[in-house]
Amino acid sequence: MTDLQRDHVGLTDTHASRRYFRTFEAITGHLTPVAAVMEVEGRFTATEVELLARHMQALTYTFRALSMKYLMAGRDTGRFFGSLTIDDHESGFPAAQELLVMMNDAQQAERHLRDMPSEAELKKQMLDRIIGAQEIPTKLQFALSQRLYYQELARGSLFCPRNDPEAQWLETVGDRRRYLLHWSVYDSQVNLPVLYLMEVEDTGRTALPKDERRWPEAQAHLMAQSLGGLKLLTIARGFDEDFDDLHPKRLRRIHIGPMYSHGYTRQSGPISEVLAEAAGADADDWALAWTMEDLVSESVRTERAGWFGTVERETFALDPFSGRGADTGTSATERAIILPTRPYQVLAEKRPPGFESVRKFVVGRDGRVMSVA
Repeated sequence: MTDLQRDHVGLTDTHASRRYFRTFEAITGHLTPVAAVMEVEGRFTATEVELLARHMQALTYTFRALSMKYLMAGRDTGRFFGSLTIDDHESGFPAAQELLVMMNDAQQAERHLRDMPSEAELKKQMLDRIIGAQEIPTKLQFALSQRLYYQELARGSLFCPRNDPEAQWLETVGDRRRYLLHWSVYDSQVNLPVLYLMEVEDTGRTALPKDERRWPEAQAHLMAQSLGGLKLLTIARGFDEDFDDLHPKRLRRIHIGPMYSHGYTRQSGPISEVLAEAAGADADDWALAWTMEDLVSESVRTERAGWFGTVERETFALDPFSGRGADTGTSATERAIILPTRPYQVLAEKRPPGFESVRKFVVGRDGRVMSVA
């Protein structure tokens, strides 16, 4: 735990904290357009983009809530309140502990809001303090920021440390129902959000989401296996073997991050040099990695079950290049990076080794996202 904490730093300066949240507001706003570009390329379906957008929007809401909580970081509010803790070495994202505390706060948001003066009342008190006492109402500003924080929490739809699986029906062919399961977690080991998509064929008697026995078991199984250190092959095989009438046909895992920034993170290597050289406007000081692992079933085999029964088992295709499939546990792995125009220009000029095979999504000044080979 000590080693993990050594990579954490608190943003104690007001301007640094607000700039950090402005940067992430811009970054999370670009994630859905990136997914939309991949839909046009045929890498995602419209349904998949819609579901991914839901998780990304929840991430945006979470950052918005945290920005309210730490709006007055570094200011004298009359009490010790602390500062946002980020992982400035491995991920650039907030430490997982921040989300754990936020979810505890969310459970008590309604009670806090009942006990607090209204937003209008706080603003009136602030105005009275400014006009009457000619003072900066720092403590009242802090009180208002906390009310805004709890209001964001009360609205819900946040990205929690664990976001349990949901099932989206796709089609029914004969006695087989096809679902797209989607869920996400905040990986506490690397402080990064991770999204999962699993296509499943259901041959059970009762539709999976309505099955009071299988659905809770399937949800619990998938959440228990949603660890970044586990290979997709391990997750898919375990699910296939534990549920005889649920057949995983495809499993994808999307790692959002790390986020690189010359002003906030301490990563070394080419991307750090690129951002240092491109340093200028705050809007250009970032780059976000995006990694998608993909595992696809290539065939079905039949195995004996009990004395007279049989069950279907999936055979998954592994990456055929250089024998890496057995090591990665995937059919394919795609690495991408999302970055503004200026850092991309520097990256294109320097052409550092290791980036030729990385997909580039470039965000223009107008906010449009372009895919660059």
